[in-house]
Amino acid sequence: MSVPYQKRIYSKATDPTLLDLIRKLVDQRPSYGYRRITALLNKDLVNDGQKRVNHKCIYRIMKKNGLLLQRHTGRPNLTHSGQIITLRSNTRWCSDPFSIQCWNGDKVHVAFSLDTCDREAMRYVSSTVGMDGAAIRDLMVETVEYRFGPTLKLPCKIQWLSDNGPCYTARETVECGRRLGFEICTTPAYSPESNGMAEAFVKTFKRDYVWAGDLKDAKRVMEQLSGWFEDYNECAPHKGLKMRSPRQFLKECNLG
Repeated sequence: MSVPYQKRIYSKATDPTLLDLIRKLVDQRPSYGYRRITALLNKDLVNDGQKRVNHKCIYRIMKKNGLLLQRHTGRPNLTHSGQIITLRSNTRWCSDPFSIQCWNGDKVHVAFSLDTCDREAMRYVSSTVGMDGAAIRDLMVETVEYRFGPTLKLPCKIQWLSDNGPCYTARETVECGRRLGFEICTTPAYSPESNGMAEAFVKTFKRDYVWAGDLKDAKRVMEQLSGWFEDYNECAPHKGLKMRSPRQFLKECNLG
């Protein structure tokens, strides 16, 4: 009678040390999978003058110790064949609103601006009474000033991509954007995937920060927003950036 083949599970002498480091990162960032944990771990190792480790090694250790995330088995999202990612910063910026439901019934509304090349969430606005055109116009101006300093006009043509929400399509908002030098772009009707970069950011932001945050009330959520955005820009690894954070990508490419 033949015995079923069982894959051999092996260990290395360095596994206990790596496991301790992995557990600390997983405790801090429970929504991170093995690739993002690998990116953060290697960053810490390099800073300490140690050698980097392969993601396959981290996968093996995390699997052996039950630290891997549950595999997603839901229905796939609709795909979009249009080009969303850009090859240079300051070519296309996208924006989208989302809301955060608090435990006491409050709701915090947030809108942000994101560069579709370097993925930096450049600026955000928040409110407890909804998102209107005035807030989006403030967001446009603050984003331009953040990237280019005080100016009344962009130094180059940049696309501003959003959905068709009234806060974005309001006449005053469109005119404000054009005065600043934006090429105003909106997604086709019934095709939110056309703004997929912004949609992906919202999903990541809620998974990594909101769901693990203190949502007691609107005041507490708004106190945490700045730290969440800063951590995303400084620390969150992106597959599209070769597992670098937005700010790390900008520094290494001499773009920021």
